[in-house]
Amino acid sequence: MSREDDTQPALGTRGGPASWAAAEPGAPVALARPDFGDAQWSFLYKSRDTGYAGAPPAPGQVAEANRRMRGATVSDLHGPFIHAPLWSWEVATYFWFGGMASGSAFVALACDAAGDHRSAAIARKVALGAVAPAPVLLIADLGRPERFLNMMRIFKPRSPMNTGAWCLVAFSGSNALGVGCDLVGRPKAARALGGLTALLGSYLGSYTGVLLACTAVPVWGRSRTILGPAFVATASATGAAATRLVLVASGLPHSHPTRRALGTIETASMLAELTISTLGERRLGDAAEALRRGRPGLYFRAAKSLVWLGLSLRLIARRTGPREHDLASFMYLAAALAFRFGWVYGGKASATDDAVVAATARGRRVPQNDQHQAWQERAMSTRRSPLPLPRAARRAYGEAVRRASLAIERRLRHPSPADTNHSTD
Repeated sequence: MSREDDTQPALGTRGGPASWAAAEPGAPVALARPDFGDAQWSFLYKSRDTGYAGAPPAPGQVAEANRRMRGATVSDLHGPFIHAPLWSWEVATYFWFGGMASGSAFVALACDAAGDHRSAAIARKVALGAVAPAPVLLIADLGRPERFLNMMRIFKPRSPMNTGAWCLVAFSGSNALGVGCDLVGRPKAARALGGLTALLGSYLGSYTGVLLACTAVPVWGRSRTILGPAFVATASATGAAATRLVLVASGLPHSHPTRRALGTIETASMLAELTISTLGERRLGDAAEALRRGRPGLYFRAAKSLVWLGLSLRLIARRTGPREHDLASFMYLAAALAFRFGWVYGGKASATDDAVVAATARGRRVPQNDQHQAWQERAMSTRRSPLPLPRAARRAYGEAVRRASLAIERRLRHPSPADTNHSTD
């Protein structure tokens, strides 16, 4: 027969605190300090009760140890250190369409400056058709439409993503107004709006490269000096190639100066993109393995092959005819899309390489004062900059965006009875 042990305490109640009284009223407790002072670790909190920090380092000793350890090999890595970006084909395609739209805006401005207003009007239509899928792709990547509207509630000049969203809206609006002026027969207003669109396009075609370079992903961060120029070169090539193909379909003669000039621009721009990407890949060192293996390597090899094939067709077209040149324009468009996919998926692969991430972080040489200053700048950049409007206008604008976001979310979660009946029918 089993029996239960008696666990009743001699004093007090079971599970409760024991009674205690000081030997003398107001007497201090031995081995205890106020404010948990006895719980501090001396070697962390720089207390004076131990000799851990008693011997100060020699001048330059800490800096020398840091320099020595930067080049040391790490035997064991415990990653992951950063989160891989979640971007997929929507973002890469958005980059491609945005670059094409900005390049077409450049072409329209150049045609207006050269006096070819018919080609300029067609280039503006090409830019409008290219930028139309961009908001849809961006919203598809965000997941919910109200997230895109929420980005428009604030204006942060130090955030490439926020300024890029604003630039996309402004570019689309000015370009649509320019196309409308072309349709109603207002050429002067269309040319003025075309100049504004080209100015906005200079940012729309380049901010995507800056956006990638501002991250901690090794492939993107180490390529910060080439991503912007490479994306601008690709944007110029795709804009010229797309406009040229539309002009060919509209019946522009083969000997027309605009058609020949666009052929030169697309070829030179794609050659610049190929050169910049190749040089940047060599400068990456070990981090470039993310651009050579797996899906990113396939995209980059396909892009380079398409560029070389397009250049070959461009040379053949001088002796054969315009069909080969038209095929080269299609090759340039496909190569630009492959480059965009290669950079996006290459960043995802690079973020999962713990050795490259660790080597990139250890290779940064930032003095302590500069690092503190950079931290202060980052802290200031996280503050939301208000819109350049009066306070009442800012409140009304924010409230309008908030109500629109809630209405969209309510419509998605609770569809109307008419939509339900239509789906069942």
